[in-house]
Amino acid sequence: MSLQQYIISVVNHPKLPLKDEASMLEVLKKRLTKKEYKILDALAYNKNTQDVSVKLKIDTDRYNNMIATLIKKLNQEKLKQELTL
Repeated sequence: MSLQQYIISVVNHPKLPLKDEASMLEVLKKRLTKKEYKILDALAYNKNTQDVSVKLKIDTDRYNNMIATLIKKLNQEKLKQELTL
């Protein structure tokens, strides 16, 4: 899965077209925490979630809470606008 595909899959009523991946990464690096960004990367590119949580030194509950927070952020109108052309 690509970053664009992941964002389309989790965002309610995504505004299209999305920017290219490099431009989206710039926006996301500014708007997300480092841990949220690493979790997004893991989810978008199907990386092992347990490995990521170990690297980030967080437990499974915290990891799942961070995913929920990340999805909420991705659904904010301002961020949706920044991710589109």
